[in-house]
Amino acid sequence: MLESIVLTILVCSLGGILFILLRKIPILNSLSQNGTTGIKEQGIFLSVENKIKEVAVFFEKQIFLHKFFSWVKIMTLKIETKVDVVLHNIRKKAQDKSLKEKK
Repeated sequence: MLESIVLTILVCSLGGILFILLRKIPILNSLSQNGTTGIKEQGIFLSVENKIKEVAVFFEKQIFLHKFFSWVKIMTLKIETKVDVVLHNIRKKAQDKSLKEKK
């Protein structure tokens, strides 16, 4: 009894799908084959699409990370140079002080 109910529901569902599909086939055939609808021909959509592509390339090629790490490297070198100058001055003062003590 239960199996016949399930089978009836299955057959009705498949029939409904087939009916909807047969009604929509002529409409689907009338659509353009390449998928364009002409909306991209307007300048606004083209400019937005180009900007999105630029942002996608920016993140795809990891340009942001490259620029960030280059900046970090430059800042590190600048700080290292300043520390070196300070250490050089401290060593020079210490050497001068030790020379004065010996005299």
